[in-house]
Amino acid sequence: MSTPGNNKRVQDVMHYGVECIGEHDSLRKATRMMRDLSVGALPICGDDDRLKGIITDRDIVIKCCAADKDLDSTTAGELAHGLVWVKADSGVEEALEKMGRHQVKRLPVIDDKRLVGMVSEADLAKELPDDKLAEFVHQIYAPS
Repeated sequence: MSTPGNNKRVQDVMHYGVECIGEHDSLRKATRMMRDLSVGALPICGDDDRLKGIITDRDIVIKCCAADKDLDSTTAGELAHGLVWVKADSGVEEALEKMGRHQVKRLPVIDDKRLVGMVSEADLAKELPDDKLAEFVHQIYAPS
């Protein structure tokens, strides 16, 4: 197993070809995109083609469905949160640090000011020895 610090970059472990949900698109559209793409999170892009945040399946359930909001009239932009991202050429350790600090499981990946992919905790966990993996999991799931 490789170890962090072996110069692995985020671009070496991320998922390419990520699709955005528009900030004005409905949450119903977001749920269908998640279903069709088999993902649990989508980056939210604005009219200016810039990253505005990220929305997760859990956000939709907690902040829309459980709050009795309408999936058709609530937009992805209304639930946008977590404008945390990582550069494609950043080291794996930087992505781990950001995920731990912000307690997020996925990060959008940016290259030349454009969204190029997503990196998940599972992608990064494959690069960690057992002791570092345990520390990382604790940071992500520890109460804030």
